[in-house]
Amino acid sequence: MIIQVEVDISNGLPQTSIIGLPDSAIREAVERVRAGIKNCGFTFPLQRVTINLAPADLKKEGSAFDLAIALGILVTSGQLLLPQDEKLLLIGEMALDGSLRPVNGVLSMVDRAKREGFTAVLLPEENAGEAALIDHMNIYAIRHLNELRQLAAEHSAADVPGKDQPLRIQTLSPLLKAPAVAAASVPVHLPAEDYADVLGQLHVKRALTIAAAGMHNIMLIGPPGTGKTMLIKRLPTILPFMTEQEALETTKIFSAAGKLKEPGSGLIRKRPFRSPHHTISSGGLIGGGTIPKPGEVSLAHRGILFLDELPEFNRQVLEVLRQPLEDKTVTISRARAVHTFPAHFMLAASMNPCPCGYLGSDHPEHQCTCSFSRIAQYRAKISGPLLDRIDLQVEVPRPKEWSTDAPSLSSAEMRSQVLEAHARQQQRYGSGYGGWNSELTGSALRRFARLDSASADMLHQTIETLGLSMRAYDRILKLARTIADLDGQENIAFNHVAEAIQYRNLDRPQITGVG
Repeated sequence: MIIQVEVDISNGLPQTSIIGLPDSAIREAVERVRAGIKNCGFTFPLQRVTINLAPADLKKEGSAFDLAIALGILVTSGQLLLPQDEKLLLIGEMALDGSLRPVNGVLSMVDRAKREGFTAVLLPEENAGEAALIDHMNIYAIRHLNELRQLAAEHSAADVPGKDQPLRIQTLSPLLKAPAVAAASVPVHLPAEDYADVLGQLHVKRALTIAAAGMHNIMLIGPPGTGKTMLIKRLPTILPFMTEQEALETTKIFSAAGKLKEPGSGLIRKRPFRSPHHTISSGGLIGGGTIPKPGEVSLAHRGILFLDELPEFNRQVLEVLRQPLEDKTVTISRARAVHTFPAHFMLAASMNPCPCGYLGSDHPEHQCTCSFSRIAQYRAKISGPLLDRIDLQVEVPRPKEWSTDAPSLSSAEMRSQVLEAHARQQQRYGSGYGGWNSELTGSALRRFARLDSASADMLHQTIETLGLSMRAYDRILKLARTIADLDGQENIAFNHVAEAIQYRNLDRPQITGVG
């Protein structure tokens, strides 16, 4: 939402007040702006100054209002006149000497301003590259408030203004315009990690290829040291590059969270990979705060959220994942507003089969010592509804082949399969249902994942035998659709459904342990 900064100067005792539900950072802007205006050669009014942030019933926070407040005071007091030929957005934090400092979230602000009819933005020079990513907006960048004074003086010199005349800026100098960033020319480099580094584990690589091809959620289950984390950390190497729209969405989120490493380097092209520690809170995972900020699920938008050792996370924290996994968004309600953040990510998780980690392992030195109750309690940390939302539950056994001559798949080979399957999905769905099989719902799922009678009978029998939910039924259908795409088949065959069912590892009764 665009916030309007209204300034009124009236007779009375010198006093400056800010109204409109400002936070402490905005209330402190009075002293920053007062010092900045004086140190730039302007005069701070010795009158009653009232600053209103509209709409008045919405809580505001941050230091991005400093520049708007300063120019509002200068314009209202008749010391400066801004050009009237552009609808100008003002963003920036002001230092005591009048210099401008960068703020977070500029990309989202400028994008919203463009949709609200603004044609230009004046902001700190360090934010210029980020703002220039939005097309058809005039971006004017300054380092210091003095630059506006100097520019106004240059334009007013020919008119020889009187002593009491305001400095008039007829047009913003082209020299202050930020250079456009050629976002499409930014090179994208694949990470140094490669699946060729992982010996064997071909069935796990097959499952990861399926997950990447359809953006399906995946969990790897196996003893310590079998390579679960190593396998998942290489997932970004086989995912397709982001589209322009996906890159813009992701960059806006990182900008709002203040996590852009180089704000002027263009759009984020590499799919995010977020791996929070298991001590993370619910607010840290989905976002929160008095004025909510994006959490890890939003920072993983269009990428991967990796939860290592899933049962070690607090169960209440894991339960908040249910809505974003289903709706692809996060909704955070507050008394005065409801905030929605995008959260379209692939969940990748890993876990041990039991607390000690060696259940079912043939390790010569480690045997499982966990009782039935401990194993059941350990697995109960992951609720049934959350488990339903994980499409692939894959067992990762201890490797039996240690030779470097063992057959292996590289990231390039796996990525080639993923790209071909993704191309088939894009051709099939166009712009109607999104670009991934995992996004299919309702009638679209029934239309594009139709089964023959033999496959349907087998799937219904499996659902009855394992007691799976209808959500798990739909997930198996989506998975079978992706497997068929990887095989280059338009119709889902019996073997595609059978393979999809095999990936529901935790749905099968298999708990064993010491008595």
